[in-house]
Amino acid sequence: MDVMTVRELASELHVARSTVYRWLETGRGPKAFRLPNRELRIKRADFIEWFHKLGAGREIR
Repeated sequence: MDVMTVRELASELHVARSTVYRWLETGRGPKAFRLPNRELRIKRADFIEWFHKLGAGREIR
């Protein structure tokens, strides 16, 4: 399973980590899950699905 950190997601989208945290807290971001150490992770597949639902025209690797 390919997963991303909040930092990686923010870097991919060229936004601040605080923006990603706000999206996740308000339910406007991709699905995320917490590790036992309370850090957030996002499955790359969930990120890609979320991104395409936004209708963004940019391609993701």
